[in-house]
Amino acid sequence: MNPRVIRTAAAMSERSARKHAVNLFVDAELLDQARRLRINISETHEPRLRTIVRAEQEKHWREENREAIASINAFIERHGLLAGKLRFRPENQ
Repeated sequence: MNPRVIRTAAAMSERSARKHAVNLFVDAELLDQARRLRINISETHEPRLRTIVRAEQEKHWREENREAIASINAFIERHGLLAGKLRFRPENQ
């Protein structure tokens, strides 16, 4: 691959990241259409993959912390927010 193209792609990415080549199975007709339209498959799929990974990480985090979240929610339900009495309340309301 042309080194200039690699440098340009790296400069355009949101951050410098180490890249790996992968094999994907994609509908042949869809791939042909994308190529004819000069759609960059990597640039198209990488942001979506980041979104999916982030969502899965959040899902796992919520499950791992489910008991702690339930505990703090129960505390707030019983006692209210700790700073609730310190909130600014305009006198005309």
